[in-house]
Amino acid sequence: MLLSMKEMLMDAKQNKYAVGQFNMNSFQWVEAILQAAEEEQSPVIIASTDRIVDYLGGLRLIAATTKKLVEEMNITVPVTLHLDHGFTVERCKEAIDAGYSSVMFDGSKFPIDQNIEMTKEVVDYAKAHGVSVEAEIGSVGGTEDGVTSGIKYADPNECFRLVRETKVDALAAALGSVHGVYQGEPKFAFDLMQEISEGTDIPLALHGGSGIPDHQIVKAIQYGHAKINVNTECNQAWAKKIRELLSNDPELYSPPAILGPGMDAIRGVVKEKIRLFGSNQKAKTHVH
Repeated sequence: MLLSMKEMLMDAKQNKYAVGQFNMNSFQWVEAILQAAEEEQSPVIIASTDRIVDYLGGLRLIAATTKKLVEEMNITVPVTLHLDHGFTVERCKEAIDAGYSSVMFDGSKFPIDQNIEMTKEVVDYAKAHGVSVEAEIGSVGGTEDGVTSGIKYADPNECFRLVRETKVDALAAALGSVHGVYQGEPKFAFDLMQEISEGTDIPLALHGGSGIPDHQIVKAIQYGHAKINVNTECNQAWAKKIRELLSNDPELYSPPAILGPGMDAIRGVVKEKIRLFGSNQKAKTHVH
């Protein structure tokens, strides 16, 4: 059974750890992420970006396959299936109807009034289905799925308004992280982070969690981040492993011999992140 991330993140925020969101790029990613979470006894959020949905066969196929994997693999830890960066209200509603247990509506490129209005529409629809909602304010910089943008720091007053008026479950406030690969060390606005975390009193979500130095991750968790998104590092580890295998053995063509080690590489990164975020052994604190 897939769960909303609401209780999961409240527990994380209260107990100063974070739950990792790991993005799928094929169903083998889902399998590797689930294995790692089960081995570490950690709650986990598996996400598909809005852009990868069609590539993987659509929302219903993703939801049905993820549920089936959880069942067939005898996964006992809490699992959330999340739509990452849903760009339209309609897409979020479709994901909820398809069986996703959590959605993110990204209205960050709209003026605040419009962002609030659209986010509220998603929240109202989601609440009726027991689904959690994440919203975004400001602009997380970097490149994600081919979309490049600069960082625009979140305005605390806009954050307070959005949370108050929409009743979202989690907030991605742009505070210095970027999607993709970092050029140098990220410049986090920790003072803003503290103000937003205390003022909204809901779990914060950190986008672009790959490549942030460990000490900054630990500090971000102390300052209210209960959800940290990782995608690039899993993909880099996967690609590095496969590149190595194919370079070392030009005769190699058996998919299991190539993709198996690739999955092991993903699993390794996920386990490492789970321990860094402090969510290992936290599965038992959640009620199923």
